[in-house]
Amino acid sequence: MTDFADRFFRAGVRRGRWCVRQGSRFVLALGAAALLLPALAQTPQTPRVARNGDYIVAVVNTELVTAVEVEQRLVRTRADAQRGGARLPAEEALRKQVLDSLIDERVQSTYARESGARIDDVELDRAVANIASQNQLTPAQLRDRVKADGMDYTRFRNNLRDQMMVERVREREVTSRIRISDADIDRVLDQQRAEAAGDQELNLAQILITVPEGANDAVVAQRRALMDQVVKRARAGEDFGKLARELSEDGNRAAGGEIGLRPQRRLPDLFVDATRGVAAGQVIAQPVRSSAGFHLLKVLARQDGDAFKVTQTHARHILMRVTDRSSVQAVSTRLEQLRRQVERNERKFEDLARELSEDGTAPQGGDLGWTSPGSFVPEFEEAMNKLPIGAISAPVVSRFGVHLIQVTERRNVTQDPKEVRDQARNMLREQKFEQAYIDWTKDLRLRAYIEMREPPQ
Repeated sequence: MTDFADRFFRAGVRRGRWCVRQGSRFVLALGAAALLLPALAQTPQTPRVARNGDYIVAVVNTELVTAVEVEQRLVRTRADAQRGGARLPAEEALRKQVLDSLIDERVQSTYARESGARIDDVELDRAVANIASQNQLTPAQLRDRVKADGMDYTRFRNNLRDQMMVERVREREVTSRIRISDADIDRVLDQQRAEAAGDQELNLAQILITVPEGANDAVVAQRRALMDQVVKRARAGEDFGKLARELSEDGNRAAGGEIGLRPQRRLPDLFVDATRGVAAGQVIAQPVRSSAGFHLLKVLARQDGDAFKVTQTHARHILMRVTDRSSVQAVSTRLEQLRRQVERNERKFEDLARELSEDGTAPQGGDLGWTSPGSFVPEFEEAMNKLPIGAISAPVVSRFGVHLIQVTERRNVTQDPKEVRDQARNMLREQKFEQAYIDWTKDLRLRAYIEMREPPQ
């Protein structure tokens, strides 16, 4: 199914499939770790009897789907669609898709329990602590909040454990279905070689004079005048790197504005167009304007592309998970507060990662190690590639949650053949996951006991 509701609900239960770094594993903490508490309380995973005024819509193995749950999910779907400007299907079709998604969740949760999956108390306690932190509560306040919302705290923890367990089983089961042949990998590598043959690599340096978002004409004129002074000094022969260290307002000023050698496809189109025809060692004739401000660019080096000579990045991150769009903003706000604390030197990035990050890199301070292009999912890698060394990203939303990313180092290397093939295999695995997940869910439904009930007369 490709409609909005199906994509939305399936996204909530798919996030545990791969870590941001493809081919390795996250500790699959709750996909709902950033979930607002009322929403979590409204998604029970344990059997229950319908309340007064409620009725059973479906029986799924040993669990129930009730009319109240369907209505609650419909309300959340409409609210999210309104916030995101998405177009919903007709009411009858939407209701059916919502019911299907709830049945899928029940099928998966019962299968996970029957498969013997276990979440130990240490993992569960960490997920609970993260929920408290992301809702700006202490653990004791979280317990009180759960009770105030009319939910037993033990049941709250059991629901949380079920969701974590489902994510773990889902990753294992869906991954095992994906088959990638050597011929598949060879086709990818041949395509990469063909693309690299026509993709020149550039090493640029920049001086950035920022322009605040929504700045009035007077502010824009003042910032342009400052850039004009930079241009004048550069044309007079002053060292570009010295000017960058003195005046540039971006994160790589300490390196003399140097961005690093990258394929043109990994640079902003604005930069590629502005430096076309400019020889190595030369500065562009006029600064260019972007949404960030005014850029003066210098071409440090040009060289022909090599499909297997890459710029590797050493980065770390903090991941907080979400299950629905309504919680993305709350988590993003929390991460933005943390980013500012790090930038004010009130906290260290790695300490926050150890304390809060919901993946397997947390004990290492969020360290992702040295990685080559294609090692991360696109939304994460795109944001990382734009960061200068030492800078911290704004909150980045990926299919796994919301991240803060910090780049610590970069280097240019030629990959060995095994690494090249592993990277291609991971990329293909990511591409095939979607269909494998759909097939797995269909198979579970075929094997499950599902009884649909009519509304009481």
